[in-house]
Amino acid sequence: MKFQSIVYLAWLNIRSIPLNGKWSPNGITVAGGNGKGDQLNQLNDALGFCIDENQTIYIADSYNHRIIAWKKDATAGIIVAGGNGSGAEINQLNVPMNVIVDENTNTIIITDRGNQRIVRWPRENGTSGEIIIENINCWDLALDSSGCSLYVSDCEKNEIRRWKIGEKEGILVAGGNGKGDNLHQLNEPRSIFIDQNESVYVADWKNHRIMKWIKDVKQGVIIAGGGGFGNSLKETGAPNGIVVDELGTLYVIEGNNDRVMRWVKTAIQGELVVGSNGNGVEANQFNVPTNLAFDRENNLYALDGKNQRVQKFQFGLLE
Repeated sequence: MKFQSIVYLAWLNIRSIPLNGKWSPNGITVAGGNGKGDQLNQLNDALGFCIDENQTIYIADSYNHRIIAWKKDATAGIIVAGGNGSGAEINQLNVPMNVIVDENTNTIIITDRGNQRIVRWPRENGTSGEIIIENINCWDLALDSSGCSLYVSDCEKNEIRRWKIGEKEGILVAGGNGKGDNLHQLNEPRSIFIDQNESVYVADWKNHRIMKWIKDVKQGVIIAGGGGFGNSLKETGAPNGIVVDELGTLYVIEGNNDRVMRWVKTAIQGELVVGSNGNGVEANQFNVPTNLAFDRENNLYALDGKNQRVQKFQFGLLE
């Protein structure tokens, strides 16, 4: 299918988070938190999410095969895509991995990994979606700041491709040289982020590192981790969700280390943001977290996978 024009929330890509800030060590549950299940106040091993400008949280509730939206201060979500069982029909999803919002067309775009496709659904009152990209083992997706190019990570081919308006085939922008740990390779890339210069940041999951691929360059550079699995400040453990602000500061959530880390541009080690208090269910703990996001006030949201919840960590400036 041909990728069509979409316009995204530009503020998601250009925020600058003050370095003299901190986050509350204890999170507040803002979605889920009611055990594993398929009720509207529950999640089932959700893997991805995003937040719109109204602080509505859109969650890829992966093993409920649906996208569920939680409005601010709501006690339950609303199904906005899927929810009709696992399948390949146009009204179904099969293990959706992530979701982004297109405010301009009032739609959501989903990595429907079990069906190996990218689909677009109406944001509200939709009964079915449309396929915009097919035959891709997709994990994550992102748009550039102009909203003209869609980027998708492919875990099977270990590559990232870009689709521009009018293109039927994606262009390789990172990886694509087989599975490996060389600088021109990736090993099961998961979350991606695109900055204003169209550099691609990749959570290179099985290599336990974050890579940056500058536009049109044939290999990446390691900007976090890269020394194998570990939990020191210089290491990462199964990095997944990533965000990069306009200062070049990287924020990364680590599934195996149950923490969120911040890596200042050119730093040789990261610093702890929240978590790292052991695997558990307390407000300051995670259980295999899978993704993260920020709102306009720089509050941090973390998708706490096995705890079946989204946690919000309040931001404040140091005095």
